[in-house]
Amino acid sequence: MRARTRLVSFIFILELIWFTRCAPPTCYSRILELSKEIMSTLDKIHKSNRTKTCAEILPKMFLDVHNSCIRYKLRDFLYVTENLPESCREKPRIRFLKRRVQTLYSIISHACHRDLVFYTDDCESLETGNIRPRYTEDRLQQLIELD
Repeated sequence: MRARTRLVSFIFILELIWFTRCAPPTCYSRILELSKEIMSTLDKIHKSNRTKTCAEILPKMFLDVHNSCIRYKLRDFLYVTENLPESCREKPRIRFLKRRVQTLYSIISHACHRDLVFYTDDCESLETGNIRPRYTEDRLQQLIELD
């Protein structure tokens, strides 16, 4: 009987873990997930021999969902993908990337417009990948005192 109780408890815990993974994603978690997918796909496009020539046309992009310039960068990226040569536009990875970027842009601009918190407005960091450190007031005060 004791083994049966343990088995039932174990099954209950497994079901509880499975059930918690079924929770719908929030706007923020969906945006983070999509941005990671886009960066992964973009990396594959730059490394693949089939799409390397098309990747040279695409602008450099490093997504940071906490940067207020992300909407402008995504919009510009979509404009470039719309105007790619026919041979590049029809490649499956490029089409997949374009759909993902459109989805992310739509979510950021419409669905989650008020849910996002932007910590920076460094538009250059979305092109270079170099993010300037964000100093809080306490850290800034410490830096001033050190001088």
